[in-house]
Amino acid sequence: MRHSSSVLKTIEPCLFSFDLEWIPDPLSAEILYGTDITQAHGPLEAMKRLWHEGGATEENPQPYLKTVLCRIVSVSGVLREVSKGEVKLKLVTLPATAEDPEKAKERTILKMLLKAIGSRKPQLVGYNSHNADVPIIVQRAIVNGLFGQGMGERPNKPWEGVDYFATSGDHNVDMAPMVGRWGQTPKLHEIATLSGIPGKVDTEGGFVSDLWLQGNLQAILDYNEFDAITTHLLWARIAHFAGLLSATAYEHEQVLVRALMEVEIDGGKKHFERYIEEWDRLKKLCDKRL
Repeated sequence: MRHSSSVLKTIEPCLFSFDLEWIPDPLSAEILYGTDITQAHGPLEAMKRLWHEGGATEENPQPYLKTVLCRIVSVSGVLREVSKGEVKLKLVTLPATAEDPEKAKERTILKMLLKAIGSRKPQLVGYNSHNADVPIIVQRAIVNGLFGQGMGERPNKPWEGVDYFATSGDHNVDMAPMVGRWGQTPKLHEIATLSGIPGKVDTEGGFVSDLWLQGNLQAILDYNEFDAITTHLLWARIAHFAGLLSATAYEHEQVLVRALMEVEIDGGKKHFERYIEEWDRLKKLCDKRL
């Protein structure tokens, strides 16, 4: 994976600001440790076994696990495309609905994601994506035996195509090392909230496993979409800092994001009302710096 501490250098015509949600994979516990997941509390016990093997303590009962041991539950992102100077944003979430068990399968999510990345070759933008999001896509695609659909292909020379695994280039952008290193790397919630952008709204990533065990996939999708919007808004702010978006273009990007959420609200995604409410609240607080 590419690791760079440099500030954003380019904005590609097709860009995808994305975030993933995943949980300890009960089937991984069955395969590796023989854990029985067919019982009533089987999935929970399987997760506990993975956490135990991952170094769980009384103080930290749910340690961060290797991503290969985890199952992707959802992907959400803002697809940004520029054509003839016009910027268009689209919210993309996999699965698109919590009501279809087939589309909620990890294998289905990965196949659709890899196909989209392979066909469009967007500039990928994430937060801590080099250490987490991109590796889990690759690892879980491999364990699921999937074809990389173009994401895994590498050109012979840098100028001959998109390379998501190059040590140079700007097609796989991780904002975390751009804004800090080691102990000075802020959490997405911290830098976003202090910038007037909603961070974690109403829930934390650690609760995703609980929501999944409760069968509440919709709450996970809502949470994932919040993080996707936050990631894109932070990208726009960094792009403005880097001189890639003028003050006018940066303001316009925020207008487009708000308009995108309003369209989603009209389509039934009422959770974005809460996001806009929090965004307005934080903006007022941050305006005190002026």
